[in-house]
Amino acid sequence: METSLHRQLKARYATEGAAIEQRVGSYRIDVIRGKQLIEIQHSSLTAIRDKIAALLKRHEVLVVKPIIVTKYLVKRQREGGEVISRRRSPKTRTLLDIFEELVHFTRVFPHRRLTLDVLLIEIEEWRYPGHGRRRRWRENDHLVEDQHLVAVHETHCFRTAADLRNLLPPSLPQPFHTGQLATALGIERWIAQRMAYCLRETKAVRQVGKLGGAWLYKCPRTKAA
Repeated sequence: METSLHRQLKARYATEGAAIEQRVGSYRIDVIRGKQLIEIQHSSLTAIRDKIAALLKRHEVLVVKPIIVTKYLVKRQREGGEVISRRRSPKTRTLLDIFEELVHFTRVFPHRRLTLDVLLIEIEEWRYPGHGRRRRWRENDHLVEDQHLVAVHETHCFRTAADLRNLLPPSLPQPFHTGQLATALGIERWIAQRMAYCLRETKAVRQVGKLGGAWLYKCPRTKAA
């Protein structure tokens, strides 16, 4: 079932004259705005990789990828019933989570007809007790009734490999390894390794050798103005 969150995001991109939920060939498209096809993808980008690759052969495509950075859990007594609690989820995500999505999407991005909008959003998730209704509430003993958009905090637009490269900290040495990247961004090294993989596969950085057991990466030189 479509969530309120999905409908709200479609409405956000469906400017005057846009068409919603239309077919293009064998594919259903969330929004068609002029010559641009817009797909809003809440789950993994891997799930739409082949679809987007097919559409890009003839169409301009905008993929909208929301990342939930703040979530409020609203618990009902039962489905459609009284709200009994509301609390902020301890789980947090950041813009850098886009690299988790890109790991299996680098065969599609970048592409001259493709734009990727990453939205950092705040939502409410409405829940009610699941199958264990006779027991005390357990954290995972619930069903999701709906999700609602509260706010869009930031929108980041990616069209080229250089747009991804701009997420690297300016203080990073050249060349660099993933340990230095992790330290500069204050993240775990395995996250930095995932970033480096995506940056290498999209040709945002080049792999230039090794230092000890660590691969070294370097940003290509930009042409002087």
